[in-house]
Amino acid sequence: MSLELQQAFGLRREEAMKIQRMMADQGDHLFLKRSWTKGGRERIVPIRTEQQREVLNRARRLAGRGSLIPSNRNYVHKMRVCEGNTRRAGLHHMHGLRHAYAQNRYEELTGWQCPAADRPVAKDLTQEQRKIDHEARLTISRELGHERGAVVGAYIGR
Repeated sequence: MSLELQQAFGLRREEAMKIQRMMADQGDHLFLKRSWTKGGRERIVPIRTEQQREVLNRARRLAGRGSLIPSNRNYVHKMRVCEGNTRRAGLHHMHGLRHAYAQNRYEELTGWQCPAADRPVAKDLTQEQRKIDHEARLTISRELGHERGAVVGAYIGR
């Protein structure tokens, strides 16, 4: 469930485990509280698709009113369990789910694939496309919990 939340909303592993769906789900967006996020920065992630809504509904059925961390465990324990499970399944570097979210979101916002997918780089864009690119990077940066659009280059390319 944690991996699905990471992919659907671009969440970090810790955020996906700590989020309490009942509190976070504001209908058209997720509100991430300081205590769930890296650096204690609250943020909003839009709920744009039916697939995202389905992931949230499954998370609610699994976790109820709480988080994905059972009440008799803590984050560190849950993290170790998840790491063991993903390792046994042959999965590594799950941060790539955030990359996939950012790349999909970029295409949604711009209408073209990102530079990381071997698509247009900044020098090949028209002036209007550069403006769209800049706005998309800022939007994605905020959704991922970063303050600068430049950081998004690591996710979608330059």
